[in-house]
Order: sequence, then C-alpha cells, then structure tokens
Amino acid sequence: MVESMAKFKIEDALALRAGKNFQIDSVDASATPGFDGDKAALDARFSKYDDELYELQERLFANGRSYGEDAPAVLIILQGMDTSGKGGAIRHVLSTFDPQGTTTVGFGKPTEEELEHDFLWRIRKHDPQPGQIVAFDRSHYEDVLIQRVHEWVDEEEVDRRIEAIRDYELELTAKGVKVIKIFLHLSKEAQNENLLERTEREDKFWKYDPADVEERAYWDEYMAAYQDAIRRTDENYAPWYVIPTDNKKYARMALKFLIVDLLRHLDLEWPAPDFDPEVERQRIKDAD
Repeated sequence: MVESMAKFKIEDALALRAGKNFQIDSVDASATPGFDGDKAALDARFSKYDDELYELQERLFANGRSYGEDAPAVLIILQGMDTSGKGGAIRHVLSTFDPQGTTTVGFGKPTEEELEHDFLWRIRKHDPQPGQIVAFDRSHYEDVLIQRVHEWVDEEEVDRRIEAIRDYELELTAKGVKVIKIFLHLSKEAQNENLLERTEREDKFWKYDPADVEERAYWDEYMAAYQDAIRRTDENYAPWYVIPTDNKKYARMALKFLIVDLLRHLDLEWPAPDFDPEVERQRIKDAD
C-alpha cells in the first residue's frame, strides 16, 4: 500500500533541494510537494518531531557548554521576497527550542557604519558559536540580490561577492558550523494578497512598507537574481532548499523537517560527566 501523502516525510523535505540546475519557474509556489492532506493533517505533521527536535537541540547546546570550540553549531539562512513569511517561519519553528541555545538575527538596510566596511563585515559578527543555532532573517545574499536588481553594482562586483559568499560559507563549515539555506518561494499573486491584508488589518499595519509595492515592479529581475545566486552557491556543505510558500504552514513544516534531518546527522551524544556520578550521589546524600 502506498503511504498517504498526508504523511509528509523528511525525504519529501529533502527533495526540495535546489541543485546546480535549479529552474525557478519550474517550482509552483502554490503547491505542497509530498503532502495532499487537510489542515488537521498538516497541523499533526508539523508537530510530529517536536519532542525529538527539542532533545536534539538540547544535545547540541550541552555539547557547546561541555566541549567549547570542539562542538558544532548550526546556521539557518532564510531568504524570500517581502511577505514570504521568513519571520513567521523562524518564530513558529524555533519556538520548539530552548531559547538559551538559539538566536535570530534580522538584517535590514545597512547602516552608515556598515556601508564603510565590506558587505560581510556585519554578517560575521553574528557567526554561530559552538552549540548554538542561529537563524538569519535575510542575510549576506541581500547584498547580491537587491544590489544586482537595481544595478547599484556592476556584474564584476556581483561575481566577487558571490565568490566571497562561497568562501565565507566554506570557512564556516571548516569551523564546525552546519549551514542550511532556505528560499521561501512565494508567488506574486500571494504577495499581493499579503500586502492587501497588511492594509486591512489593524494588527498588521505595522508590517506594511510602501516600498514593498515599488519592489514588485522588479519581480522578474528578482527571480532571475535568485535563480543565479542559488545555482552558484548550492553546495553540499551549504545546500539550498526551495520551499513553495503560498501555504505558509506547509513551508514551516518542510523547514522543521529539514532541521530535524540536519540535527540528526550531527549524531551527538550527551556529554560525558567530568565527575564521578556515584561519588557525587553519595556526597548529596551525606549533605542531608
């Protein structure tokens, strides 16, 4: 019997890997690959690995506390067009974790100080420390994408930045950081609905930025820039996954499953004690 597609699996999430021949127009942003269940089934699958995910993250954090620089770390990079739900994905997925071991960094428009340095200067300050999971809401890729779309830099500089990004991500992996990159692929139609909602709901007014409407005029240019950047920087040490995102709950589920797979492959054990448990148990008893 074929397993129901309502039972989205980790293998289905891994199948969203972009690859060197990635074609952005081949991905239907409104689709839910590997899943055809209803809302209740989606909610159930979303929570399937929560207990395991919490333990895996605790093991990572514990290894960082116990082994210092010898412990691994994780960097999750989320990119996507405006209203694609990057912040929401981070909030819903990382809420499973112990806050001590997780950090979210949002990168907006560079400050005057940041513009005085190379584009990676402000990024490097947030490199994950051993035992930590760091999520970037936008990232160093912004300095390739938006700069290229608006032709604020020439193609030679775009090439230089892409090579710098490849070197940076390879450098991170050499330090024990596991890098995973997610493009939340939203359709132009869904973005239109999301922008309208931000002008209609009081609790979403604060999210609305008129500039987002102006950027829609460059949609095709952004898609081309994303496709090229993803193709040129998708590597086994820093893979790209393209998740259809019109259904945001589906996107969050897929992201969570990818993180489960990554943490499983760290294959971490609980740190061994640096004391004799039997001796310490006796000391505790004797102290009473």
